[in-house]
Amino acid sequence: MTDITNLSLADLRDALKDKKVSASETTDAYLARIDAAKDLNAVITVTADKARAMAKVSDDKLSRGEGGALEGVPLGIKDLYCTEGVLTTAGSHILDGFKPRYESTVTGNLWRDGAVMLGKLNMDEFAMGSSNETSFYGPVVSPWRRAGPNSHKDVTPLTPGGSSGGSAASVAARLCAGATATDTGGSIRQPASLTGTVGVKPTYGRCSRWGIVAFASSLDQAGPIARDVRDAAIMLRSMAGHDAKDSTSIDCPVPDYEAVLGQSVKGLKIGVPKEYRLDGMPDEIEKLWADGVAWMKDAGCEIVDISLPMTKYALPVYYIVAPAEASSNLARYDGVKFGHRAKDYDDILSMYETTRAEGFGDEVKRRVLIGTYVLSAGYYDAYYLRAQKVRKKIFDEFSEAYKKVDLILTPSTPSAAFGLGEKDGDPVQMYLNDIFTVTANLAGLPGASIPAGLDAQGLPLGLQLLAKPFDEETMFKGMHALEQAAGFSARPDEWWG
Repeated sequence: MTDITNLSLADLRDALKDKKVSASETTDAYLARIDAAKDLNAVITVTADKARAMAKVSDDKLSRGEGGALEGVPLGIKDLYCTEGVLTTAGSHILDGFKPRYESTVTGNLWRDGAVMLGKLNMDEFAMGSSNETSFYGPVVSPWRRAGPNSHKDVTPLTPGGSSGGSAASVAARLCAGATATDTGGSIRQPASLTGTVGVKPTYGRCSRWGIVAFASSLDQAGPIARDVRDAAIMLRSMAGHDAKDSTSIDCPVPDYEAVLGQSVKGLKIGVPKEYRLDGMPDEIEKLWADGVAWMKDAGCEIVDISLPMTKYALPVYYIVAPAEASSNLARYDGVKFGHRAKDYDDILSMYETTRAEGFGDEVKRRVLIGTYVLSAGYYDAYYLRAQKVRKKIFDEFSEAYKKVDLILTPSTPSAAFGLGEKDGDPVQMYLNDIFTVTANLAGLPGASIPAGLDAQGLPLGLQLLAKPFDEETMFKGMHALEQAAGFSARPDEWWG
């Protein structure tokens, strides 16, 4: 058999069931690969002992012909998910030593189905970032490299995107069979696009948020990053489901997303919004988008030009709503009950101030200050309330568009991966990385990024599909059609040796 770590999640699942490989040897192969790829800084906490114990349980079940949908499949978990008894940091110094006494609903669903936890993956601090450079544990390095002159690889370290940079890099570098991630403004789809992986943000309410460290509660949504569309479909089915512990969780059946893959997309109407054509957008992104339109047309889809004029307000609205919710959610980190506490302080107030000053990074402080400002007396109506009204208009606009089309096709990102440090001095330039993705979060829509091509420097580029609320099945059909047409098979070179 080929190297176990080269098997797709679907193929690995089947090989485990057919007893061609064991969960224990699979887990050991992935742990060895994680150890060999330390330079990527993709994993904050390796849970080797726990992984081997879980794999042994899976082997016992598989030997009896039993087991769940993911029995023995090793996964990486974004460090925003609470995992019982395992360090959970959200990429922040302020959560030093925090080991939850409970399991997030999504990871609990994965363990119920037999998955094995390899470790906790690096991420932007509290999911605030687009390049994985705000993590207290240092930036994740993408396994991809730019192609230089004479076919040599440029050694400049590149971003894997953010905030789920550890998840995307780990999947691209074969450090896990798949990974959990979260998406508040594009934090699944953007890193997936930059690393040549598939990222799915389901409809808001499809996956429980219970036990996931909150950034912006009305925007956050769990989802998978995987190697291909089938793997993402398998993972999402296990991750999703109603949860009474989350008041925003929707009680509706979870379809078998894998079952719809390969079904004809003939007759589907694909919307192409003119507002996503930005001034100065690279020609390569324009061409990839045109290719995507042609592929869907060749598959029998009808292409419909649509207009979403409120799109231009999406980014400003997001950067009012998200920081406002963050300033509220992060108020709980005060050094009293858990996490980091400053050693030098005079009274309770100075303990709060010093702990937060030491515990939060610059980007988190920036967003908390912005959020507190827009919620303050005299500014609430001018900023937050107005942003919420525009957000409703964005939702209404999408609702009208979906009366005419089944799916919307756009680029995933405005560029390929950029070098670490290239944009960290200009927050606004960094925020612009989410320009194509934030609308789905504001409107609560499902969205996905599918790898569809390479730029001139050999770096991945993705296409994004957006669907109607809770119509992930149609989205997966479209994703599979795009994947088949694009034929994307590139992967990063080995970077250690």
